[in-house]
Amino acid sequence: MRQQSSLKLACLLGVSLLGVASAAQARQAAEPNTALEEVVVTAERRSENLQRVPLSVAAVGGDQLRAVQAGGEDILALSGRVPSLYAETTTGRIFPRFYIRGLGNIDFYLGASQPVTIIQDDVVLEHVTLKSNPMFDIKQVEVLRGPQGSLFGRNTTAGIIKFDTAKPTQDLQGRFSASYGSYGTTTFDGGIGGPIVQDKLAFRLSALYQHRDDWVDNTFSGVSADGTVTPKKNAMGGYDEKDVRLQILATPNDKLTVLASAHARDYDGTSTLFLRNALTKGSNKPNAPRDSVAYDEADNNPQAYQMEGASLNIAYDFGPVTLTSISAYEAAKGKSRGDTDGGAAANFPVNGVPNGFGQSMGQLKDLDQVSQEIRLASNSDGRLKWQVGGMVFSSEDLTNFYQRAYFTKANPNNWVALRNENTSWAVFGQASYKVTDKLTITAGARETKDVKKTNLLKTADTAAGVVTYTGRRYVRLADTQPSWDLSALYEATDDFSVYARVAKGFRGPTIQGRSAVFNADFTTANSETILSWEAGFKSRLLDNTLRLNASAFTYEVSDIQLNGNDSNGNGVLFNADKAKAYGLEADAEWRPIPNLLLTAGASWLHSEIKDKRVYAQVCALNGIVVCTVENPTIKVGSNTFAQIDGQPLPNAPKYNLNFTARYDVPVADDRRVFIATDWNVQGYTNFVLYKTEEFYSKGNFEGGVKLGYENLDKGYEIALFGRNITNEKNLKGVIENYMAAVYNEPRVWGVSLSAKLK
Repeated sequence: MRQQSSLKLACLLGVSLLGVASAAQARQAAEPNTALEEVVVTAERRSENLQRVPLSVAAVGGDQLRAVQAGGEDILALSGRVPSLYAETTTGRIFPRFYIRGLGNIDFYLGASQPVTIIQDDVVLEHVTLKSNPMFDIKQVEVLRGPQGSLFGRNTTAGIIKFDTAKPTQDLQGRFSASYGSYGTTTFDGGIGGPIVQDKLAFRLSALYQHRDDWVDNTFSGVSADGTVTPKKNAMGGYDEKDVRLQILATPNDKLTVLASAHARDYDGTSTLFLRNALTKGSNKPNAPRDSVAYDEADNNPQAYQMEGASLNIAYDFGPVTLTSISAYEAAKGKSRGDTDGGAAANFPVNGVPNGFGQSMGQLKDLDQVSQEIRLASNSDGRLKWQVGGMVFSSEDLTNFYQRAYFTKANPNNWVALRNENTSWAVFGQASYKVTDKLTITAGARETKDVKKTNLLKTADTAAGVVTYTGRRYVRLADTQPSWDLSALYEATDDFSVYARVAKGFRGPTIQGRSAVFNADFTTANSETILSWEAGFKSRLLDNTLRLNASAFTYEVSDIQLNGNDSNGNGVLFNADKAKAYGLEADAEWRPIPNLLLTAGASWLHSEIKDKRVYAQVCALNGIVVCTVENPTIKVGSNTFAQIDGQPLPNAPKYNLNFTARYDVPVADDRRVFIATDWNVQGYTNFVLYKTEEFYSKGNFEGGVKLGYENLDKGYEIALFGRNITNEKNLKGVIENYMAAVYNEPRVWGVSLSAKLK
């Protein structure tokens, strides 16, 4: 029945899209022709027209991205801007979590693995903190949906978000965007570059600055667990983000290209704010104020991180082939602290003494990631194109987790130290063959070995009365698996093509070492594998004024890695038998008249966990279930568990819709005023593994607006803007045991200025 429903929906979508095109054709006949520009992507590690790539890809231009980041948004601004892409965090700006077609990982552990890979300038960013590297001076973002293991990343099962920054040029070029708005929100995103030695040496210097004042009051009256006296106005909610990147491009001859890049980040802000009892049993409508909390712990949730990195991309053109080497190093350190129960705990104080039960603290003492890739690719414009290569990867971090149940100023030594290691190697290759002038077949394969190790270096201080950890102190997991894909693209006409693709990928085994903080043994999960199928069409209609692409997909993940919570709110890793999903996605860009540009995106998803034997621990405080659980439950000791068979994947929106419009009014030659707006709507999204009446969102939406003046001759724009203009208080996450809520960003009004060198 579900497959029939999916087929009917696909047919209705196709009929609707064709109807839109037919209606537009009649209107277009009377209008001047204004063709859309070609979109070039590198989804197959070579520059190609988006319309001729045999997989589902969406591209977001740098100017589009900067427009939605004017209110100080970070990388999460991408969420909802691309069909089938969702992003969220419950660990502040340094730990975003991404989901493509419903696949992601809700684990908040610093050593967690994610099935969505971030690639920046051909460098894989694997550790969860590295994935938070800010987007600035960006040329284009590409979202590749579905498994991409053959050419990118490390066992990428869900997809890739690929950032390409603006590169050095042989002529002087520069741009900047600056804004100021509510809460003192200040942003600057800019870059400038040009020749050092004409045609031999060039540079690009890029910078980002973001600031927001503290704007959330802490109303708790008393002495907190660490001895800090509260309350305090404007105690938290602000941040300072400072980033810089320098790129040097050397072209000593027409064969050799050397691009060296180095970047640094300094971030100081507030971790996620959890609002205790913001949800009432039986309702998912958050009822706590956005600008006020009552935290008795965690010293107002501070968070600070520093990161740096460098890469060297060397390419030599031998004529028939080009050899490319990409060497990269990334490092990070920092700490984050949070009142995770969202307010005064039920057992505060214990025997009259503040105990810090509801706080957590994670400290990334040191992270080092090294990667090396070698790739040999053909340069032929003939029927056959190919590339082969290999990659080695190593990541090591030293992480401290504090024993929150006993952490106080008088007892600062209650923490555990973990060393996590991840090493991997892979060989890969891909070939495309143009069988006829219309049909191209592409096949790719990769063999990957992935090794994870976790060492427990220190347990909590037994002198303080903390139970000594007696579980494992060392765990090693390893797996070697193939990934592959096969696709076909048929170009029926110059403006219409269809494609089909099947791909297999895997995500390596995972270790959850943080459990030792609560004197519990490590939890682990074996590798998961995915088999994905998709088919779609890509079209240019109405004299290339309408670009319309759509696809349908289905996949099955075997031994899927899932993450639940125990009674302490601690993550618990486990494998379920499988998860299945199917869905639709579509992107459209249309210029019906010369001065109007419309874009739209839509995705629809059905996902299910399939395993009758697996149960997840539910919301409970002191053994009492505090939410309304709708699944069958069982009791194990004092804990309650819910059956999750048939449940949707967590943080997998049932549907997502996005829409943008921009209308220009010419006022003189090369001058115009404009109004632009963007909206996204998110369907039913379950935040946890089991079904409740509280822990989900449905119908979340946000909108933005921009009104401005642009001088094309002088190359500048000034505008008024608003983000979340209806001031929606959307539920974005929960802490189950405390009925605590996480909200979206508040409304921001402001003014912006941008300019380009002419």
